[in-house]
Amino acid sequence: MHVTAACRYTLEVQASTERIPQIRRILAAHLRHWSLEDHIAPVCRAVDELVGNVVHHVKGDKTCVVELRWTGRHLIASVADKDRRMPRVTSSSPTKGGLATVAVLSDSWGTCGTATGKVIWFSRRVKEVQRVLRTAPVSMPPVREFKPLPRSLAFPEDEMSAVPAKVREPDRAVAPAGVG
Repeated sequence: MHVTAACRYTLEVQASTERIPQIRRILAAHLRHWSLEDHIAPVCRAVDELVGNVVHHVKGDKTCVVELRWTGRHLIASVADKDRRMPRVTSSSPTKGGLATVAVLSDSWGTCGTATGKVIWFSRRVKEVQRVLRTAPVSMPPVREFKPLPRSLAFPEDEMSAVPAKVREPDRAVAPAGVG
């Protein structure tokens, strides 16, 4: 199945260690909504690394913009911050975290300087969107045809006096002259 229109979600946030789990939950909800459940763990882990880098390496304003884009074939995530210093890969070991982890969790990644700072992005190729039923369907008896109760059962005789005459005796349609 191919998505006909691209999906995009942007979140501007003050980067802090306490905010990382909240960002993860928000991104996971959007990925679920886009039927990309298989990508929740790797995308959230990689974004955790990028936001963590903002927390640990950016001096001053730690505002960052986290963005998800789903094109139907590729899922692209990015984190932009206001620090112009470009990141360096200090280790090739993903166990130490950082950009090495992002590289392992993605098909491609990169950095780009902007007029106000930088953007670090990564992408994941999506082979096919899977729509899986979350629970097994429950068999239900067929719905019976609705048949109104006869007036005599709907309004017992002793209660009929409380029912306005208009309800007891509905207007009868009169056929126009010459019809019938």
